[in-house]
Amino acid sequence: MRLIFAGTPEFAATALQALLDAGHQVSLVLTQPDRPAGRGMQLLPSAVKQLALRHGIALYQPERLKDPSSHDPIQAAVESNQADLLVVAAYGLILPQAVLDLPRLGCINIHASLLPRWRGAAPIQRAIQEGDRETGITIMRMDAGLDTGAMLLQRALPIAPDDTAASLHDKLAALGGELIVAALTRFDTLQPVAQPEAGVTYASKIGKAEAALDWNRSAQQLANQVRAFNPFPGATALYNGTPLKIWRASALPGNGAPGMVLEVSEKGIRVACGVGTLSLTELQRPGSKRLPVKDFLHGFAATVGTRFVNN
Repeated sequence: MRLIFAGTPEFAATALQALLDAGHQVSLVLTQPDRPAGRGMQLLPSAVKQLALRHGIALYQPERLKDPSSHDPIQAAVESNQADLLVVAAYGLILPQAVLDLPRLGCINIHASLLPRWRGAAPIQRAIQEGDRETGITIMRMDAGLDTGAMLLQRALPIAPDDTAASLHDKLAALGGELIVAALTRFDTLQPVAQPEAGVTYASKIGKAEAALDWNRSAQQLANQVRAFNPFPGATALYNGTPLKIWRASALPGNGAPGMVLEVSEKGIRVACGVGTLSLTELQRPGSKRLPVKDFLHGFAATVGTRFVNN
């Protein structure tokens, strides 16, 4: 097929590479503008832009999209390419209906959840945070709603007990690439299925304000939060006035006053929660690097009977 591809991060780049490997002709790539990143805050191209440049694919990077007029450049760019299909994956901008209507066969999206559960911006993190046992990829037709279109293909993926947002992202990215190629291979025979009204949930964007651990919650909820927010924004905890990042932790039995340190060992710093205890096994001090608890304790004193407090 002759395709236009719209996407921005590594998740989308994996799908784009799969389409190119399968022999599809990608005539145009839409991706977000270069953004400042790193300590120097230098402008860096998206993962999709880097891949498109390596393959010599035409690029368009609009800052924002509005309902286009007949002279709007994005509408003109899409229309002039006369693509069969527009494929979208984690683009980050909402495509106007006038653009969705241009490709001959419409527009389809690669979404990282089993729709209708976890429509929205952060389906991978929210699935882990809520303790879901599985997630998956949905290939869906795009409409004017937020991930509301009819489903074309869906495949489930179990969430491992030690999956973080990073590890689950990589698994789903690979599955997304595999499934979009499968969908295009049998596109003419796929029957769109409307999403059921039951079971709809929304995965709101992750905010840094959510990062703080609330020790009144259960240990399992906090362990899920740590996994869901690894690598961004990283769960945080406050101990003796020092803000710490908590990168790995596990829920264990036990009880005590929420936030109380119950045990300090090379296996973990055990902290009482509203229900159960949380064993902190990978931590980070300000200005330092992530360390397993054994190494972390060499330069940081934690004492039984002291308290972590809610930020």
